Amino acid sequence: MKHSDDELRQAVGLFRYGLIADLAHLPPGTPGIGERLREKANHAYTIPGTRRTRVAAETIRDWLALYRGGGFEALYPKARVDRGRPRRLPPDIAELLVGLKTEQPSLSVNALIGAARERGVERPLAPSTVHRLLSREGLLDKRPGEPVAIDRRRFAFRYAGELWMSDVMHGPKVSDGRRRRKTFLMAFIDDATRVLPFAAFDFSESTTAFLPVLKSALTRRGLPLRLYVDNGANYRSHQLALVCAKLGIALIHARPWQPAGKGKIERFFRTLRAAWLERLDADATLSLEALNRSLWAWVEGEYHQSPHRGLDGRTPLEQWALAGENVRYPGPDLDLDDLFLFEAKRRVMKDRTVSLHGRLYEVDAILVGQSITLRYDPQAPASRPLQVRHDGRPAGEATRLDAYANTAVKRDRSSWHAQPDDPAPEPRPSPLAMQKLKEKN
Repeated sequence: MKHSDDELRQAVGLFRYGLIADLAHLPPGTPGIGERLREKANHAYTIPGTRRTRVAAETIRDWLALYRGGGFEALYPKARVDRGRPRRLPPDIAELLVGLKTEQPSLSVNALIGAARERGVERPLAPSTVHRLLSREGLLDKRPGEPVAIDRRRFAFRYAGELWMSDVMHGPKVSDGRRRRKTFLMAFIDDATRVLPFAAFDFSESTTAFLPVLKSALTRRGLPLRLYVDNGANYRSHQLALVCAKLGIALIHARPWQPAGKGKIERFFRTLRAAWLERLDADATLSLEALNRSLWAWVEGEYHQSPHRGLDGRTPLEQWALAGENVRYPGPDLDLDDLFLFEAKRRVMKDRTVSLHGRLYEVDAILVGQSITLRYDPQAPASRPLQVRHDGRPAGEATRLDAYANTAVKRDRSSWHAQPDDPAPEPRPSPLAMQKLKEKN
């Protein structure tokens, strides 16, 4: 997959954060960090922008130091000094190297480079480049695989907010206009206390539906250190990874086909079905809002107030009172609404418009022909203006196109055929142009 420079740098930053996320909140010098770094270095990864699959323990340690010193954006890679120059092997040379290695499997990388030179290859060949080629083609000895046996152990965190789990449950059909549609319950549970930070039904389990549920959970119960999720598309989304990285939340994905790790939230779903869903009355399915009101009345009125066997007979709320002293709540300087905005890159057309989800928006005329980033809330009304960023800085708003209103807008002489006696209209610089002029002066 090809990425723009900004997208690739962001993808690399997310990958690096994913490796250090479980260590980022530990104080420097904590015993066992070195061992965990060496364990991470023994795994193979899909690394954005490179064919390499391994990361050295010291490299991960450097990333950890960068994050502690400068936050998430400190993990972004610096621009390459060799940008614009070819870095890949030409196909004919790559084919020759693969053929020589296939014929003589015992050849080392340096011997293979020497054999290629004897065949007339004059281009300098870096051993690391040749090594990556052979590794990609499966012509190098593979390292021993991981053990087949899986070590499963019961676990429980001590404090609230150390780990949240999230999963999706299929819900009942609900009236939506003249038809009835299937619903999906997206829920979060705190591992240490079994408190439900938030849960809500929606007609979709997409990222667009999931993120508002996460935002409500963060507002109610603070910021978890870790978020343990499934491998569904909404949990694998780039937007969720970006939000978690900016908030300092370690996003952990369960192993495919290994549901045992999510046992606590699966157990909650069984309780929900038996204690609430089976007794659901018809009025609660008249609308999505009615269903969610009924759900939350049961959660707060019964579930949070009931003694829990896994909590030594205490209720989830009682356990939260005992274990919730270290929960990180969003500070007044943290704008969750802004942080959860989606982003989309667009190029501004000659008529000052950009398209998003089938709708046309107008931006400042000075941005014609430029690439911009639109920041928006997918659940907001279509009439709400979108934030515009250009070159990493705010660049006004994108407003919904009103083609009829534009018929009354006066154009300057360059945009219409004026008669010789017509007075030339005075050009009016846009607010964005005035701002750039002030910055230049």
